[in-house]
Amino acid sequence: MSGNFSVIGGRAARKDAPDKSTGKARYIEDLKFVGELAGAMLQSSQAHAKIKSIDISKAQALPGVVAVITAQDVPDIKYGVSPARYDENLFAKDRVRYVGDEIAAVAAEDLATALKAVELIEVEYEPLPVLLTVEEAMAEGAPWIHDEFPDNVCAKVEQEFGDVEAAFAECDIIQEGSFYSKRQDGAFIEPNQCVALVDSDGVLNLHSSTQVPHYVQRTVAMVTGLGMSRVRVAKPYVGGGFGPKASATPIELASSFLAIKTGRPVRMAYTREQVFLFSRARHGFTHHMKLGAKKDGTLMALDHQATLEGGAYSSFGIATVYYAGSLLGGPYKLPNMRYQGQRIYTNKPACGAQRGHGGVIARGLFEQQLDLVAEKLGMDPIELRLKNMMETGDVTCNDLAMSSLGMRECLEAVKTGSGWAEKKGKLPPGKGIGVACGFFVSGAGYPIYRSDTYHCTIIIKADEDGGGILLYTASAEIGQGSETTMAMIAAEAVGIDYEQVRVKSGDTDFGIDLGAYSSRTTLMTGHAAKEAGENLKAMILETLAQELGIEQSRLDIKEGRIKISGDPVDFSAIRTGYIKEHRGWPDPPEGDELTFREAARLAYLRRGTVVATGKYKPPVLGGKYKGAAVGTSPAYGCSAQVAEVSVDFETGQIKVERITDAHDCGQAVNLTSVEAQMQGSVSMGLGEALFEEVKFDSQGRIINPSLGEYHIPTVMDMPETKCIVVESGEPNGPFGAKEVGEGAIMPTIPAILNAVRNATGLVLDETPLTPERVYQAFKKQKKE
Repeated sequence: MSGNFSVIGGRAARKDAPDKSTGKARYIEDLKFVGELAGAMLQSSQAHAKIKSIDISKAQALPGVVAVITAQDVPDIKYGVSPARYDENLFAKDRVRYVGDEIAAVAAEDLATALKAVELIEVEYEPLPVLLTVEEAMAEGAPWIHDEFPDNVCAKVEQEFGDVEAAFAECDIIQEGSFYSKRQDGAFIEPNQCVALVDSDGVLNLHSSTQVPHYVQRTVAMVTGLGMSRVRVAKPYVGGGFGPKASATPIELASSFLAIKTGRPVRMAYTREQVFLFSRARHGFTHHMKLGAKKDGTLMALDHQATLEGGAYSSFGIATVYYAGSLLGGPYKLPNMRYQGQRIYTNKPACGAQRGHGGVIARGLFEQQLDLVAEKLGMDPIELRLKNMMETGDVTCNDLAMSSLGMRECLEAVKTGSGWAEKKGKLPPGKGIGVACGFFVSGAGYPIYRSDTYHCTIIIKADEDGGGILLYTASAEIGQGSETTMAMIAAEAVGIDYEQVRVKSGDTDFGIDLGAYSSRTTLMTGHAAKEAGENLKAMILETLAQELGIEQSRLDIKEGRIKISGDPVDFSAIRTGYIKEHRGWPDPPEGDELTFREAARLAYLRRGTVVATGKYKPPVLGGKYKGAAVGTSPAYGCSAQVAEVSVDFETGQIKVERITDAHDCGQAVNLTSVEAQMQGSVSMGLGEALFEEVKFDSQGRIINPSLGEYHIPTVMDMPETKCIVVESGEPNGPFGAKEVGEGAIMPTIPAILNAVRNATGLVLDETPLTPERVYQAFKKQKKE
């Protein structure tokens, strides 16, 4: 256990473990409501077409159908993720823009009837040219997918920091390269599901498997016109998110409208195929980089161009195209950087945010280029990175401030932990070792929409009998362990045992929390939990001090005991009062110290219910240039990985045998959870490096929309993984903590790429690294 903590830094059992391990956990599928209807959605079979007519008469006439709604039945209000790019309507009005675009929704007495009604809806289409690639969408004369966005450009970024051309003129080494990646799916186990109902107060209650209850509440309130106070969003247990569940979905909106129209609960859920159709997952990227260095290895300049294939709608796309450039500002000292990025609309499902949002493939190419620079200079790749590493207190050329940075320690840890010196350059043919670094935000510095709102609030209530505390948070536990983290932080702040904290989360009635995205929960919600705990502690100690007639400064709570400094104090009257009240509660306390139980009970008797609150929003961050808000964060997580691979020259098959992984999380709150997040990142990065690709036919239909055809890593694919936790002590984090949720994926792909090049000599420029692609690269290598 690190630091002078009683709870923080340990290995607490997860709060949700008993329910999940015994099957008691209740997901949306387990929630049942009296009189509920089944909802189903009609989605476009065309990738791009005008809608000439929609005939719902046969569906309405089907016995068991209660309601059918189309664009004519809902307000003409556009929505999306960023107000700067609201480009979606719940139902297509004049045309459809991808296979899966929503046209109508049905509510019926059972799902079979709802699905049959969907089949009976007749839509007449007038086909339009289908644009499936960036090249097709940008071609001269190509039709505009959205009339408001000429030439199908969703967003464009042009930034320069320093003097890039002057810096290149001083360089001894220039390295250029390109990289191409395919779009991926989030592959969460639980498909999106929801149930909407209107209660007796006229409040729309939406139960949803979301990772952002607040943003869903805001979108539903805006599109329905109900207002925030008339919409409640509650999140039960969720089977994974990873980013694609970080915005409102058509089923959440459609079920809300159907519930309002019918006056009955309406349940809607995506099939696995519909999860692929809705997407909002990883973009396909094209990156080109030019990197310059001096002969001593000093990095001088980076010139970077990126093009993102974004699909039919914006989703998180504006942030994605900025992140692809801004996160390359660290963790190396890079005084001059130019970035030009653009996101292009196509007639495919919309892409959005996924673990390591925007930065994963850009980091993949950058770290590959660093290895090539090191080779040209005759330097060890780790030494090149260490030479250029930023330190705590440094500020990047694009104004990202390093309030803590354990990157050097991470690199040195994986160098030692992997046996780098004994293996690099000494492995047999077909065996390789590679290194890479990662860098990511620990919470977005600003909300998605312009607002001065707090990013999170917490309510903590002391139990009436003093037995513990109950913490209310609107934050989203989606499997990452945030309830456990908040309980540990609150326990440390109050001074009680972890087992004395209960947590209720994921409900907008509990306050505000922007959600589980941008690796924000530990730092931001953790700050609010810490403040609420400290405030509760102060209220209890203030009451106790008044009762004892001493200064409050003499009192503290540690490990559930009241600590009194200075002269002895007679607290027998308080204890006698507690024992006198004892009626079937746990045995009265014993010993020479008052307990938290006695003090909290006294506070209740004197003040009534003891409730404290906490809140957090970041200070003003970043520079003043256009786009400076994207990439700003109160803190930055960093990581390093060494990958060891074997490559079969005959088949092109790659096997990742070992990963040595070090991550700077500032301060581990729960060591077990930190290591689990590191392992999960390795697994997801491994899948994106070797297997994962959403494939389409020539008409824009997905041809592998299932987890049988879309290959994600299994336990059989996972390498031996060694996790090393580095703690730099983040001054802007609660008890020194910062992110580990997303940043740990950043080095995985480039570490594998560099290890494969070490094994084969191949500079591979396209993922996934399927055996076919690697084999063809071998053939090309032999021919050349």
